[in-house]
Amino acid sequence: MCGIVGNVLARADRTPDAAVLKRMNDRITHRGPDDEGVFVQGPAGLAMRRLKIIDLTTGHQPMTGEDGRVWTVFNGEIYNYRELREAHAARGHVFTTRSDTEVIVHGYEERGVASVGDLDGMFAVAIWDAPARTLLLARDRLGIKPLYYAVLPDQIVFASELKALLEHPAIERTLDLTALSRYLAHEYVPAPHSILRAVRKLPAGHWLTYTDGRVKLEPYWDVHFQRGAGIDEAEAVEALRAALDRSVKQHLVSDVPLGVFLSGGIDSSAVAAFAARHFPGRLKTFSIGFEDPSFDETAHARRVARVLDTDHQEEILDPRAALDLVTRLPELLDEPLGDASFLPTYLLSRFTRRSATVALSGDGGDELFAGYPTYQAHRLAGPLELIPPLLRRRLLRPVVERLPVSLDNLSFDFKLKRFVAGLDFAPVDRHAAWLGSFTPAEQRELFTADALARMEAPPSYAAFHEMLSHAPSASGLERMLYLDLKGYLGEGVLTKVDRASMACSLEVRVPLLDHRVVELATSLPMHLKLRRVTTKYVLKRALAGVLPRDILERPKKGFGIPLGRWFRGELAPMLRDVCAPEVIRRAGLFRPEAVGRLLAEHAEGRHDHRKKLYTLLAFQLWASRYRPA
Repeated sequence: MCGIVGNVLARADRTPDAAVLKRMNDRITHRGPDDEGVFVQGPAGLAMRRLKIIDLTTGHQPMTGEDGRVWTVFNGEIYNYRELREAHAARGHVFTTRSDTEVIVHGYEERGVASVGDLDGMFAVAIWDAPARTLLLARDRLGIKPLYYAVLPDQIVFASELKALLEHPAIERTLDLTALSRYLAHEYVPAPHSILRAVRKLPAGHWLTYTDGRVKLEPYWDVHFQRGAGIDEAEAVEALRAALDRSVKQHLVSDVPLGVFLSGGIDSSAVAAFAARHFPGRLKTFSIGFEDPSFDETAHARRVARVLDTDHQEEILDPRAALDLVTRLPELLDEPLGDASFLPTYLLSRFTRRSATVALSGDGGDELFAGYPTYQAHRLAGPLELIPPLLRRRLLRPVVERLPVSLDNLSFDFKLKRFVAGLDFAPVDRHAAWLGSFTPAEQRELFTADALARMEAPPSYAAFHEMLSHAPSASGLERMLYLDLKGYLGEGVLTKVDRASMACSLEVRVPLLDHRVVELATSLPMHLKLRRVTTKYVLKRALAGVLPRDILERPKKGFGIPLGRWFRGELAPMLRDVCAPEVIRRAGLFRPEAVGRLLAEHAEGRHDHRKKLYTLLAFQLWASRYRPA
């Protein structure tokens, strides 16, 4: 696991500034504190920071092949590197390391850009082909590892994190107002945009080539919903159980200490159960908890740990620790992210890093097997759409709005109010409204008239419709699964986990997102995922006998934090300071009275605005640190 940066110029008679390259590389030392490397040759400059996981002695990067014509820097893990190594060696390639990086070089020498499709794993790769004067950038299928880039008139600059890119003097810090609007809608900036106008994110499952100033961007993989011909439930259960077992076993390869994040939910418990089967010795598991019982899951994690006989450790996140972490958000997250579970994820990563360098997590199960309550809500919304909208507003809205505000985790009033509010939208926009923070109408109230006038397009949920234009095979609820895989998971959850873990120099692997598991899951019919209102149906069946029945049947809790209460208590002063009227007015983006109304309604208990307020807070803290134009 590493961080990578690079700079390639359009003209072959110019050379990148090595001092700038070093500044960029130093900015991501946390991603790889064990080693660093720099390569500058002709118009190309590559650099990396390394966290040693596999081949601790000879895996130094940048790495080249036998003749020195192809060079690479690489962030991630290639899980099938042993098989690829054997295949390349059989074709005459000479290996000088035991590293998975070397198979990338020899694979490119054999098959060019097509070799990216041979890689099983999580990765962001940069390859410099000197004879062809071509830079290849590639990102893994699901977007587990990040890669930012900027194409300028005379060069391309890239980096694992935005903060490293900003060390290059040619990168302008102009705020992208359309990206800001999409962030407020979804709580993340969907690729290919970034929060800055000059910078892009390489989309998941894509590669980019840069040759003498010419850019080509292409997909090499995507999610397809092609239902298996006549597969029955028993076959699906057996195939899924085998795929999970194989993937988790493959993800255990490591030359350093390894453990598992264990929340006590189905997904992390499944990963822990399969890992315990194959792990040599007693598996370490790690959990984070809260003093607030409605958010705390440590008892469930302990129950699973006892069943699996793991070496289990846990830590509690209190408001004081959360306040300290919130103030550090701009440094830890160099692009705004409105997911407050970043805070416990960071603490869990820091806690785990004391005992392990690699951790497996259960991310991806909800998106693959319809585990979120929103899928049930879409089913329930269908019949209610038959009621005329005006009648729905007159009958349902007043009753729901009178419900007392509860700040518990996924409380009844929180879910019901969001459900009813979403009924005013068509299904795709409804899904966005249920998941996100500010609807387009709320954004029009929040933004100043000047900010709205400077946007390329008015606030909308266009990002979701753009995503779905690439998924012609999806229908019905499969469209929501696709949106969650490409959006909420790919741009939100995986970004959160990468930044939180890498800030602690911890590698996190996600075996449920092995592309063969993903392809199997998306080949199954929807009724095997959501059986009436039973979520994750086929996954639960596959785990019968692997996990205790009470773990499989307990309702989903989610990785939330008591933010609503903290915003009325320990975090309230900081929230008021960061969102003070003079601060908001000076920036000129939001209307101070609109922000003040949100603060007052939440403080007085009239509304639960925890999601909106955290989304605003995360942006305000980011803007105060990076000062975009």
